[in-house]
Amino acid sequence: MPFLRIFPVLGVIVMVFALTMLVPLGVSWVTQDGAQAAYPLAIALTFVVGLVMRAAVFQVGHKLELQTRDGILLVGLSWTLLPLFACIPFLVYFQQAGTPMGFTRAYFEAMSGLTTTGSTVLTGLDALPGSINLWRCFLQWLGGMGILVLAVAILPMLGVGGSQLFRAEATGPMKDAKLTPRITETAKGLWSVYCALSLLCALAYWAGGMTPLDAATHMFSTLSLGGLSSHDSSFGFFASPALEWIAIVFMLLASCNFALYFVAMAKRQPGRVWRDVEWRSSILLLVGSGVFVAGLLLVKGTMSDPAEALRMALFNVISIGSTTGYSTVDYTLWPVFAPLYMIMLSGVATSAGSTGAGIKMARIVILVKQARREMRRIVHPRAVHPVTMGSHAVENSTIFSVLGFMLVYGATIIGLTMVLLLTDMPFDTAFSAIVASVNNMGPGLNEVGPAGSYAGLTDFQLWVCTLAMVLGRLEMLSFMVLFTRGFWRK
Repeated sequence: MPFLRIFPVLGVIVMVFALTMLVPLGVSWVTQDGAQAAYPLAIALTFVVGLVMRAAVFQVGHKLELQTRDGILLVGLSWTLLPLFACIPFLVYFQQAGTPMGFTRAYFEAMSGLTTTGSTVLTGLDALPGSINLWRCFLQWLGGMGILVLAVAILPMLGVGGSQLFRAEATGPMKDAKLTPRITETAKGLWSVYCALSLLCALAYWAGGMTPLDAATHMFSTLSLGGLSSHDSSFGFFASPALEWIAIVFMLLASCNFALYFVAMAKRQPGRVWRDVEWRSSILLLVGSGVFVAGLLLVKGTMSDPAEALRMALFNVISIGSTTGYSTVDYTLWPVFAPLYMIMLSGVATSAGSTGAGIKMARIVILVKQARREMRRIVHPRAVHPVTMGSHAVENSTIFSVLGFMLVYGATIIGLTMVLLLTDMPFDTAFSAIVASVNNMGPGLNEVGPAGSYAGLTDFQLWVCTLAMVLGRLEMLSFMVLFTRGFWRK
């Protein structure tokens, strides 16, 4: 069994994941919300399964470095197995509440959380126990930076190196760059930045008027760019301009590269953030798009107050463009250009190294510069025009990787949309549901828009969207390679 060595590592990941369920359990006991019985079985079962995996192979070699294939398989297994355990509290709670939840819908909800998609099949969120809503959003926070990146920090305790795991989990076109000499320190550094911003966000929400539980719940889904809420009306429940501006700031921060923040803090050079071409491009595109849509709403007569139009447009455009998925209004009622533009924006606006998904701004910058280079070659065939990111030249292998990713990205959206169309789903619903799932953005148009949910979809349609979520979170290629014959050859 060539991949036997991944089982101890997978076991530790599963055991760590079991311990995270203590958070909603603690909240449930403190608040006495009636969901206390939903977690003990999930914790025990998850931990025992992880322990069995860990004990399956006691010795896999001294200081053994995971091979490339090991890391890819481990990531793929983790992102399909962890939602299986994450959905147990949903199954138990709704069974005890007398409204049984099918496995497909529970798994979809858990996958939506861990992949930070933010789609939901649940209604009546305001009436759910606080710990259940907290668990849904806490899953997004764990998946935002990637629970596997956290696991990288503890792999040395197993005598197993984690660099291949980190590279397989990291997003973006340039995955081999290390921020620190040791990959464990890199993972710890990223999590320190993530946790620091999370604490600031929670305190800001609390100061802005949210209850402590709402502040924690919405902090989890803001920093992860997930967008799940504990209220059916999403962020519009609070009807607070102050909270919306706080959310705008933290959604913008989370849509950019956490590695950049880490380096800027470690070297005490905050100016590096603004000098980064990808950071500037993401921020300017999101903010500029919000201002543009605000102007469109005023010109079309949808809104008459410039200040309100600017706030509404900035919040909803940045929320959708950053793949968060919050909403304060039903933006599908805006001029038809706006919602379509916002959905397409979700595929390109976030940075590599952020908690967002989609194509990533780094790839867009590389593609634009590659297109400019090809046009220059037409005029000056012998001239040398390297593609650069900042002051560094981009290797041709990276450019080819970007081109390959774009082909697979487009084919995935088209293919899965056609599958949903086979089920007689309306085109706008099918296309937007797949784009929203692949980009891990959440709400789409029509039935799955901000005023609706995914509750009306059939089990088959939900499985198609679930597959799209996984593909989007793992950036297609690192998941699809598991189904190639060459991957399994010795």
